[in-house]
Amino acid sequence: MITMDHVCKSYKIAKRNAGFGEACKALFHREYEVIHALNDVSFTIEDGEMVGYIGPNGAGKSSTIKILSGILTADSGTVLVDGRVPYKNRIEHVRQIGVVFGQRTQLWWDVPVIDSFELLRDIYSISKAQYKQSLEELTGLLRLEELLRSPARQLSLGQRMRCEIAASLLHRPQLLFLDEPTIGLDAVSKLAVRDFILKQNKIHGTTVILTTHDMQDIEALTSRIILIGKGRILMDGTLDDIKRGNDSIDETVAELYRAYDI
Repeated sequence: MITMDHVCKSYKIAKRNAGFGEACKALFHREYEVIHALNDVSFTIEDGEMVGYIGPNGAGKSSTIKILSGILTADSGTVLVDGRVPYKNRIEHVRQIGVVFGQRTQLWWDVPVIDSFELLRDIYSISKAQYKQSLEELTGLLRLEELLRSPARQLSLGQRMRCEIAASLLHRPQLLFLDEPTIGLDAVSKLAVRDFILKQNKIHGTTVILTTHDMQDIEALTSRIILIGKGRILMDGTLDDIKRGNDSIDETVAELYRAYDI
């Protein structure tokens, strides 16, 4: 179970105007602006849930994911993931989570995908039996047979994203963070990725937190959505709670953003 209780996170960002004179001035007197990325954020996610975590750019989604994955520490509040404080129990914590960032890669660019998988096996200390079983299952479900011997740089975006998802699941994590997992994918690849995520949740009971601007992903994969804006949780409910008549999911969410002025 995931619990965030009254979590706050702020960043201090240096500001200056353009020009060489302003750059020299900033060497001696630097101005800062405090950005409140998270402001009293609280929610609970049960084991096996699939949750859409949505909001506009700069709303606080990435900060939340980084705190839950142990990359960042909260300024205040309590964060627990299956009884662990993520940043305090980093080694044990990362063994239980998987992370897929649509615009970043965990595959080594110039070596065959299978070599990246082998290295991840050693990093996570996966037993040979579990690795073989996971690899066979993921290869079959994601149709990776023809891709494993190719370098990541030679794969299309859709092919690489399927390999990225497999890489994040080799160690059988209990919790999966998906950040824009279908960005830039064609319709066929999107459907394949969505179908796989649903099967992973059904077969292994994997808890999934999905952050995306693609509302079709949210509609296809999640039954619960958490809306964050300006660092605050604005809504926590189901898609049925926000749907209006015959409006599409995109129109519904756009209207929701306007209603909350985010």
